Amino acid sequence: MPKAPPSDVDRVIQYATNLIVASVIRIALALPYQFRVRMVGRLMQHIIGPIAGYRQRALSNLELIWPDRPLAERKRIAAGCMNNMGRTLIENYSQKDFPARLANNPLTGAGVAAWETAIAEQRPVILVTGHYGNYEAVRAALAGRGHAVGGLYRNMTNPYFNAHYVKTMETFGGPVFAQGRKGTKGFVRHLKQGGQLVLLFDQHVRWAPTINFLGRPAHTATSAAELSLRYDALLLPFYGIRQADGLSFETVLEAPIPPSTPEEMTQAITDTLNNRIEQDPSQWFWVHRRWRVKVKR
Repeated sequence: MPKAPPSDVDRVIQYATNLIVASVIRIALALPYQFRVRMVGRLMQHIIGPIAGYRQRALSNLELIWPDRPLAERKRIAAGCMNNMGRTLIENYSQKDFPARLANNPLTGAGVAAWETAIAEQRPVILVTGHYGNYEAVRAALAGRGHAVGGLYRNMTNPYFNAHYVKTMETFGGPVFAQGRKGTKGFVRHLKQGGQLVLLFDQHVRWAPTINFLGRPAHTATSAAELSLRYDALLLPFYGIRQADGLSFETVLEAPIPPSTPEEMTQAITDTLNNRIEQDPSQWFWVHRRWRVKVKR
């Protein structure tokens, strides 16, 4: 059933929200890079996140997944999550500085050799990740090496914000396609031509199969696995892992996901994200409404 169009009140709220966020971004971009990244991280952690309800949603998700962990630890993770979100936001709007910093970032991980072989053979590559660290860091590192890496994105609820955020994704060296019939056609065409594409898989998709994510069932799109099987594309999980200085990244290509069934392959991808979250839970975006499956008790 299609969603009802936003009311006039919703549109006013969306417009006002975008005006505030866009103003913060505009001011931040006038500041030196390191200062701007730290500043927007703190703004998201201490002001924007709590006011927007992101902090509370993160805490609710953390209580759902890790109820036995101390409240102080869950609050620390939520605070780190907010800070990372703010940093990621302004990094992705830093259309010159951020790609330049990542252009020569070394690629690490068990998947680098397989990726190099696929490129040499002009075999299509699907790079799949979650909202962890900064998911654009690897794409920027590949673009710095001369690779046009496309992306498939989901339109944001706020159309005013969405209009300029999409433009930031286009600066990372490859075409971007909106989810939907038209976008999917362009996405597939790029893939069939031996291209490289990025997919983020860790948001709720209604009616999609349920996959075990952090110990609970979560509706998860299997499209990355399905496309990999259909077009014999290399399926590589990747992560842009924020380092202790808060500004640099490890850009990791993990071992390829072997072909099997879409569900098994998607579970294998999810397991890589589970491992990353267990290592540093503050780098994942806990603000998503990820778990909507009712568990029978």
